[in-house]
Amino acid sequence: MTRIVTVLLLVGFILGVRGGEARKGKVTESFAYTGISCRRHTASITDFGGVGDGKTSNTKAFQDAVNHLSKYASDGGAQLYVPAGKWLTGSFSLTSHFTLYLQKHALLLASQDMKEWPVLKPLPSYGRGRDAAGGRFTSLIYGTNLSDVIVTGANGTIDGQGSFWWQKFHKGRLKYTRPYLIEFMYSDTIQISNLTLLNSPSWNVHPVYS
Repeated sequence: MTRIVTVLLLVGFILGVRGGEARKGKVTESFAYTGISCRRHTASITDFGGVGDGKTSNTKAFQDAVNHLSKYASDGGAQLYVPAGKWLTGSFSLTSHFTLYLQKHALLLASQDMKEWPVLKPLPSYGRGRDAAGGRFTSLIYGTNLSDVIVTGANGTIDGQGSFWWQKFHKGRLKYTRPYLIEFMYSDTIQISNLTLLNSPSWNVHPVYS
């Protein structure tokens, strides 16, 4: 059953990237959203070195944050909060029992550095890439064999900066199939809501074998 989940954003709620215990800081803001699950642990992308200036790559910060928060999957799950700002990032993978929350005026900008997009094998049911015979670039937000995942926000935006990819596609300069904005494979109990999706390199949301 869907529940209304109220979460208190804890500024300084540090989850100890080096293995320390979380410490609660001052509560400065609250927000609510309709979600399939609430989470016991919360952190901000800034706790992992994220910089929302639209220029600095945050790919490592996002993946480090997800990897660290994954240890709370069996302890009430975890939520990664993305505050207002322009967060440039390449592809990163999520984990189970996890929420990615984009605050109002939070903008995820897809990197145009192709080195930040790992290549996957073609989907088994396709047998080849849709755009080329080879594999495919990993989607911006990706997950496989997951359960209980929420990607939501206060109408935050994910901008794929797709013209970079479309130009290469139309000129026949792509060796691999273009990425999607969000893709989940072999997964269940997934919620995607309250977001604006713009300028995808290909499809916006691609749930497959899920």
